Amino acid sequence: MNRNALSPEQSGGPAQVPMMSPNGSVPPIYVPPGYVSQIIEENGVRRVLVLPQQPEFHPGGHSPLHHAPPPPHAHLPAFMPHPAMLPPPPHLYTGMAGGVGDMSSQYIPQYHPAHIYSEQVSADSHSPHGRPPPFVHRDERASKTYERLQKKLKERQGGERGGGGGGGGVQMKDSPPPSPQKSRSSPPSMDSIYNGVVGGGKGQEAELGQGQTSTTAKQTGMEKEPGDMDEEALLLQALLNTVSKPVVTDIQARGAVLSWVAPSRAEGEGVSPSLEPLSYDVSISYSGKDGKYTSVYSGELLSVTLEDLRPATDYHVRVLAVCTGQSLRGSPSEAVAFTTRSCEPDPPCPPRKASGSKSSTLVLQWKAPCDNGSKIQNYTLQWDEGKGTGGYEQCYYGPQKQYRVTKLSPASRYSFRLAAKNDMGVSEFSETVNLYTSCSVPSPPLPPELVKAGVTWLCLTWQRPSTSPKEDDIFYSLEMDEDEGYGFQPSYDGDELSCTVKNLHRSTKYKFRVAAYNTEGKSNPSQVAEFTTCPDRPGGPCRPVIRGRVLPNSFRLAWEPPKDDGGAEVTKYVVEISEGLSGVSWELAYSGPAMEHVCEGLKPGHSYQTRVYCMSEGGQSPLSETLQVQTPAVPPGQCQPPRVVGKPKAREVQLRWGPPCVGGGSPVSVYSVEVCGSGPQGSTGQEEVREVYQGSEVDCTVGSLLPGRTYSFRLRAANKAGYGPLSEHCEVTMGPGAPEPCKAPRITCKSPTVAVVSWETPACNGAVVSEYRVEWGAAEGTMQVCYSGASLTHEVKGLLPATNYFCRVQAVNVAGVGLFSEAVLCQTPPSVPAAVSSVHALKEAELRGYHTSTSTDQEEEEEEEEVDGPPTPPLYSPSTCLGLF
Repeated sequence: MNRNALSPEQSGGPAQVPMMSPNGSVPPIYVPPGYVSQIIEENGVRRVLVLPQQPEFHPGGHSPLHHAPPPPHAHLPAFMPHPAMLPPPPHLYTGMAGGVGDMSSQYIPQYHPAHIYSEQVSADSHSPHGRPPPFVHRDERASKTYERLQKKLKERQGGERGGGGGGGGVQMKDSPPPSPQKSRSSPPSMDSIYNGVVGGGKGQEAELGQGQTSTTAKQTGMEKEPGDMDEEALLLQALLNTVSKPVVTDIQARGAVLSWVAPSRAEGEGVSPSLEPLSYDVSISYSGKDGKYTSVYSGELLSVTLEDLRPATDYHVRVLAVCTGQSLRGSPSEAVAFTTRSCEPDPPCPPRKASGSKSSTLVLQWKAPCDNGSKIQNYTLQWDEGKGTGGYEQCYYGPQKQYRVTKLSPASRYSFRLAAKNDMGVSEFSETVNLYTSCSVPSPPLPPELVKAGVTWLCLTWQRPSTSPKEDDIFYSLEMDEDEGYGFQPSYDGDELSCTVKNLHRSTKYKFRVAAYNTEGKSNPSQVAEFTTCPDRPGGPCRPVIRGRVLPNSFRLAWEPPKDDGGAEVTKYVVEISEGLSGVSWELAYSGPAMEHVCEGLKPGHSYQTRVYCMSEGGQSPLSETLQVQTPAVPPGQCQPPRVVGKPKAREVQLRWGPPCVGGGSPVSVYSVEVCGSGPQGSTGQEEVREVYQGSEVDCTVGSLLPGRTYSFRLRAANKAGYGPLSEHCEVTMGPGAPEPCKAPRITCKSPTVAVVSWETPACNGAVVSEYRVEWGAAEGTMQVCYSGASLTHEVKGLLPATNYFCRVQAVNVAGVGLFSEAVLCQTPPSVPAAVSSVHALKEAELRGYHTSTSTDQEEEEEEEEVDGPPTPPLYSPSTCLGLF
């Protein structure tokens, strides 16, 4: 071994040095005095353990130190050293630079001075020693479970290597050894160390070999269901449970350093590097090993400094490992107990002034502070001797908690501070306190003054005697005289400058005086001051009553004064009124000294509530009982004029209206609609007014009206009090209608063959007559229109002389066709006979028959004329007449 290499004593802790042997033999190892070497073989890797003859177990974690590795031995040039780990706590690298695998803490002893050397040899040169016994103390059940799972995992990995092949191990075996000179010139940095293996990173899987690479790949791709972990997760869980008991070092009074060793892995264990680094939770208890633990640290470091501890206190601390990648938490380690050291006491509280102090003496007392594990032996009391310059001198040193300072000046200020001392040192001084000595007997104070008076109490205040210094502790004695013959009796004794005297009588005068006293004596009482308590509020008035008759808009209210005026005269009465029976909103109706009031401006038919209260110097009285008043209803007010719905028709119109604005205090029960219109068009008669509707609905249809006429409608409403006034007029003009029938036309025959027909314009019913139609015919059933136009006359031509004709006239406008007038009969005048067309002779018999028939016909016609009217001249044709003559 190189002479410059560090021995176990020099390195201060265990070291692991990987080495390569080309011929498969173990090179000579230098063993220091007091140490023994042991060779262990596992999975083709031989390790040489350098152990002390009497090992001492030190749990801890592996946290690398930032310094260069020791140089290799001279006679082992192929060895590559790893960084040495210095305690406390002891640190151990279990990996090798060649990547032959990690050694679990189950197989590596955690001894403080142990040195471990590792050698990789051929797989054919296996040692018959087998697996070394574990050095880390585990729970027996956990160890068996861990070994069983480890065996199953290795069997699975062996099958995968056989089926898929592998060259990782061969490549590592055939790779050349690293150069020790290169390691000496460029030591590995902390960034190149992964889990204690130099040169970790991308080549980590190749260095670990085929078996570990496949296992890592499987663990990386696994997903665990809650409550159903696979073997790899159980293996990792068992690994997390192996975290060792932490080591406490550098224990101080208020802090300590805690370190631990990370859970380590044995050679060939297939734990994925993606599961690392692990994090750790540190919890501490100050209530015993089985007490409540509080978490004080959570992170990836392997050591933590505990701060803000209490001196001379027993603590228990434990650590557990957490794998955040797999969401697994290990079991807490065994708790380690430690006790913080003792230290100097805490700063004491300032001393206080105790009873027994006088004008030239101050008695000081104080309480013992926390001794922090060492009994307080003495106290140091310092003062400024009343100079006020900031300099302090010792006036007492000893174990007592009280001290009397004498020979002081009256009414003077002195500053004091205190410190405590035990075996560990002297505490800091307390805060400075200013204390004052008292002076002589106080002078008589001024009479007390009244701050505020109540019904049964008086709040008084007084002033400090002007001659007494501020530093003097003055007390006061207040005395009261109730004028009952007992004189002044004490009411208050204390150091306050005010006092509230209670349980007094209302509207009563009391006398007061005050005296001041201190430790030197009591002054004479002050002058007497008189104060009177306030009167109480009066009682509530009786319920108000109604005077006279209740009107629709007002009523008169009266009330009686309260039976108890509260000790003062009632100065004002207040009347409140509320509309309705809910009593939610109240309004002020009257305020004054009178005891009756007329409430005006009310609504007819409404309910009201009234109440009264009074006021005096003592305050406001309670409210009286409530009086309910109902005003009588009145007829409803004037309605708005009715309005036309739609377009007025020729002979009917539809009206609608709303309720009146003023209901009169009673719901409307009946509406009445009146119409006012003139007589027939053109008449000069007076307007006639008639009621066309009466009912509770708010609309109606008025019929039997004349087309084109203008009508005036008015509305009124009625309730139980009667009818209200009529509304304003609503003028409605009816729609146009067909003209009225024309009067009988007049016919004038201008000649036997021409007649002139004339007629008058009928009532047009709102629309101008645009056309007249004249019908003419020899019989009433066969008349035909002979004229259609706007003229009032027409000349009919082509008539037959001495012929009866019928005629009638009809008027037309835009609204329709009117009825025909009465048919008029007219006869055209006779004319000269017409020329004889032929002449023939008649026999005498034919002539007699002719005369007979003619006379018979004439007689019948005469009889009809006697019945119907004047006789009609016989009608003869001209040719007939000529034939007879």
